Amino acid sequence: MYTSRQKIHKDKNAEPTEFEESVTQALFDMENTNPELKSELKDLYINSALQIDVSRNRKVVVIHVPYRLRKAFRKIHVHFVKELEKKFSGKDVIVIATRRISRPPKRGSAAQRPRSRTLTSVHDAILEDVVVPAEIVGKCVRYHVDGSKIMKYKLETFSAVYRKLSGKDVVFEFPLTKA
Repeated sequence: MYTSRQKIHKDKNAEPTEFEESVTQALFDMENTNPELKSELKDLYINSALQIDVSRNRKVVVIHVPYRLRKAFRKIHVHFVKELEKKFSGKDVIVIATRRISRPPKRGSAAQRPRSRTLTSVHDAILEDVVVPAEIVGKCVRYHVDGSKIMKYKLETFSAVYRKLSGKDVVFEFPLTKA
């Protein structure tokens, strides 16, 4: 029998948490009740889900999806997120692909790690996933006297999620256009 448990595939066959089960149940219900998303959601599943507190009254649901399914999730992203935000009322939903960071190779080793597995590349890719369906057009990095740095953007939800996932502060802004 097909159940919501098949909508989550965790590493090393770990048991899903109660919150992850509620997210997979929402996916399962969405697949069975929404005819527009039924065919797209049939083969999709998640790796994990977590809830992050942005401020006192604001929470974000972060859903990690397998890297190879990220394009399929991006096709239905707007409709998918809108439906999940209805199910988790008052919470924002962000979908992020699961990526791995590899250690640098040891000295004297002939092996090289792929560029996509470096810390910088993974953090940039996470930032791209956080702001989907928008695009990052320009970045501004500010360095403080004490050596810390801040990347300039806007929107507190995105910045809180990115800070939680990468440990870096970021501010999101919309560009001003002259009319």
